[in-house]
Amino acid sequence: MKRIVLLVLGGLLIACSLEDDPTSPNESSIGTAVNFDRSSMLAHWADAIIQPGYADFLSQLQTLEARATQFTETPSDANLTALQFQWENAYTVWQKISMFEIGPAETINYRLNINIYPSNTDLILRNIQEGSYNLNLSSNRVAKGFPALDYLLFGLAETKNETLAVYSGSQGIPYGNYLLALIADMKALTETVKMGWESGYRDTFVANDGNSATASVDRLVNDFIFYFEKHLRAGKMGIPAGVFSGAVMKQNIEALYHGNYSKHLFLTGLIAVQDFFNGKGYGDAPDGQSFATYITALNAVKEGADLSLLINTQFDQAKTKVATLASFKEELQQQPPIEFLEAYDTVQRLVPLLKVDMVSAMSITIDFVDADGD
Repeated sequence: MKRIVLLVLGGLLIACSLEDDPTSPNESSIGTAVNFDRSSMLAHWADAIIQPGYADFLSQLQTLEARATQFTETPSDANLTALQFQWENAYTVWQKISMFEIGPAETINYRLNINIYPSNTDLILRNIQEGSYNLNLSSNRVAKGFPALDYLLFGLAETKNETLAVYSGSQGIPYGNYLLALIADMKALTETVKMGWESGYRDTFVANDGNSATASVDRLVNDFIFYFEKHLRAGKMGIPAGVFSGAVMKQNIEALYHGNYSKHLFLTGLIAVQDFFNGKGYGDAPDGQSFATYITALNAVKEGADLSLLINTQFDQAKTKVATLASFKEELQQQPPIEFLEAYDTVQRLVPLLKVDMVSAMSITIDFVDADGD
């Protein structure tokens, strides 16, 4: 079990080596040795957050499959409502685990296979009409996952009765078969990731507790920040708001066809990111070591204030600001969407806190290229 030893001097972090001269005229010889058990933190992440999250998500998909089977066998208003409700449940849980694109998930491009939006509705309809498709092909990523289910459950028609008419009509069987195939694909991918953690990756992940670019902490810090910056902040808010293109693209919101769920999904993702930052256990699992406890142990400060507190305060401000919005779809109909952009700015303020201040305190290097001008 490896421990990282740092020297804390006047609230600043100074990496030291055995060759440091404690009598240097520019440094104090008085410091406090800080031991932080990275292996314990990794074990907490694996056992109390990541693996329980995957187990919950798989359970949600199993229920979704059961509801879809019931609906395709007996298309009715009640069965469609139950299926749509379970789609909401499963999509909500997805937001809690989407950030963990490491190990087995990275190997199979899990996130890209589950949640690319907007979906390609022409390709979805062509796959259904032809009845022959390979969901393992990367070209079909825009025709499967949650966004494709969003279209099939909420976007095929204007009303629920018209949607029922599709599934109960002469073309109902191909539509139903595709619906079931999409869910089976998501379930198989999730089983692969879950089994990967259980059959060896968990131990590899925890044992790799060093302090290098390939160590588990360094890699997950990068994955965590990449997810927050590119998928949560930009994907769910910045791109639809036209922050990077200069033109509002409301058709790019998550859960486009549902119409009133994108804000909920964003807030669920934001809360999940903050919970992970603080080491909150998944469900009933215990809390434990985290980014917050790590940088607190390092006495990391920014302009004289505790960095962990600053980050949590900004998370809270972002949640509050986004919560005051109407649905994303409604907000983006405004020209320009001023309140939506103001909420985006509160989310954006977390980027330098995480990507600059937190990683600097941990002596971790960002390993991905930033191309959006942040």
